[in-house]
Amino acid sequence: MDVTREQVIGHRIAAQQLDRASSMGRAVTEAAILDLGVQDTGRDGASWALANRGVPLASPSALVTSDDLALVWSLRVSPHYYRRTELVDVMTAVSPFDESDATRRLVGAADPVAAIGVGVPAAIATVARAQRALVSEPMVKGELSTRLTAELPEAYGSWCKGCGVTHVPESLFRLAALFGGLELEPASSPPVLRRIPGWPRRPAGVASDPAAAPAHLQVVRGYLRLLGPATPAEVAGFLDTTTAVIKEHWPEDAVEVRVEGRKKWLLGELQEPQPVVRLLGPYDLLAQGKDRDLLVPDPARRKQLWPTLGRPGALLADGEIVGWWRPRAKARTLQLEIERWQPRAVSTDAIEEQAERLAAHRGLTLGSISSPS
Repeated sequence: MDVTREQVIGHRIAAQQLDRASSMGRAVTEAAILDLGVQDTGRDGASWALANRGVPLASPSALVTSDDLALVWSLRVSPHYYRRTELVDVMTAVSPFDESDATRRLVGAADPVAAIGVGVPAAIATVARAQRALVSEPMVKGELSTRLTAELPEAYGSWCKGCGVTHVPESLFRLAALFGGLELEPASSPPVLRRIPGWPRRPAGVASDPAAAPAHLQVVRGYLRLLGPATPAEVAGFLDTTTAVIKEHWPEDAVEVRVEGRKKWLLGELQEPQPVVRLLGPYDLLAQGKDRDLLVPDPARRKQLWPTLGRPGALLADGEIVGWWRPRAKARTLQLEIERWQPRAVSTDAIEEQAERLAAHRGLTLGSISSPS
């Protein structure tokens, strides 16, 4: 089956529920993207992502105080929100498939962890056990890091040029936390870790079979449902692993399609979205797909939307990313800088409506909306 790029983007918008209107009767857990985790990077990253999908969150504090969701380090060693009742299954779902997969997920720490000499899953388990034992009460990350390095064998410490001290490598520290039954205290800066209430009595460390997790939480399947059609290489890039690992665990029920002449795979039926305008956060799931050339065909515009540092948000209008935006907070007002690549694709009134939503979500009054100088 041939599928156009417009159909692909439209499908993702609908599958991720970006075209849903907000409903006060909807529970915070009723968001499909929670299956894959909602990344909480940047100003109100997760709360705005959920609000853009019809979840009735009036402000970031409404998410912080929610008992229904929990924040943990998971995919790409980044903070993600999940349904609290599913945390045990999430731990299984985000476990590495094998030793090589675990090594790739260390994000720059593969060499110092290899020098420990016990294998990555074993190293994760050792760090997870120690973290669990040390965090009997909520603990600031820096204090836990210091105590953890002192507690573990010397081989677990690695010199950090940025910190100027020896400590457990950052990605290993983060990877191990969930597998030790620890969550992050929302909105804490620096991060505070605490025990997950009622964590089951099980050995600390990664699960032996990620495919044992419920199907809706399995990461490969989640990517294909929410960011498909996709290739194994794109899923591997999202998960920080190798294409070979993903191919070994490719769903048998994935359907092959052709997108712009390329073979890709899809789970489920193609969906069609309702017309919608959204100001997406810099790390919104729609912009996390690894086929950026499909989302934004123009190379110069891709550089604007995904710079090395300081990503802007994306302006979404009726099935296309048509520009970018940046906030400028001044006193109690929100100033927005917005560049429209396709001025006729979205009206000023529609942008102002979404800007008012964002300002209200942040507890601010909307000020000016300007174009880049």
